[in-house]
Amino acid sequence: MADDDGWSPLLVALVRVAVGSAVLVAVLLLRRDRFPRGARTWGHLAVAGALFNAIPFTLFAFSETRISSVLAGIWNATTPLNTLLVALVVLPEERPNRSRVLGLAVGFAGVVLVLGPWHGLGCRSLVGNLAAFGAAACYGLGFPYTRRYLAGRSESGVSLSAAQMLLATLQLALVAPWLASGPAAWRARSLLSLLALGALGTGVAYILNYRVIRAAGATVASTVTYLIPLFSTALGIIVLGERLSWNQPVGAVAVLGGVAISQSLLRGGRRARRAPK
Repeated sequence: MADDDGWSPLLVALVRVAVGSAVLVAVLLLRRDRFPRGARTWGHLAVAGALFNAIPFTLFAFSETRISSVLAGIWNATTPLNTLLVALVVLPEERPNRSRVLGLAVGFAGVVLVLGPWHGLGCRSLVGNLAAFGAAACYGLGFPYTRRYLAGRSESGVSLSAAQMLLATLQLALVAPWLASGPAAWRARSLLSLLALGALGTGVAYILNYRVIRAAGATVASTVTYLIPLFSTALGIIVLGERLSWNQPVGAVAVLGGVAISQSLLRGGRRARRAPK
């Protein structure tokens, strides 16, 4: 989008979170709900807004000016690995064990496969790959952070999501005028794409995000990114005519296999989750 119509990554991210904020605030008003209270809560929401929205949305938009949407979707699938790494450090219930260490090793071998260093990484593609991985790393930090500081609060998911998105909009609005350039052309398809991305992929999605984190935990919630490579690959090839190298799907399978091993899914383990005392 940035290449065709001149929408800079920062501007794409800003419009996306602004539309998402509008949807969430509208839902909040319809539910007659209210925003969270307390400076500390808003401080945590500001961090969550940066980790979940402002930074990764900008990085993904930037990365897709240099790499394909297929590859960006595969990088998004590394989110559970990043989440697991952070959760092992900050969440007491996420203890390291043999299967998790093995899963991380397999997963990051998959990352190397996706990157395909034997092809010779040019500066343009390397920067794009690093930006996409950086965005996934932000999500990896965001899930445990939200689980620890926000998911246990009494406010509704709509209330927390609306406040988080408004803060992310403010963060980008303070930066975009200095670093972002306006679109070269105001095309209907670009505006409609941004509206759909903001309303559905941001507004509605983040209402569900809080519910899943509360119900299933940070590591499980992050596995929603399993689905992203499937859609990004299908749409990238069918709609955009992008090409798929052999190492990309093989690496993606290794990444997902690493996450499965780390969560003992391949063993068919049924670990009883202990309720917090």
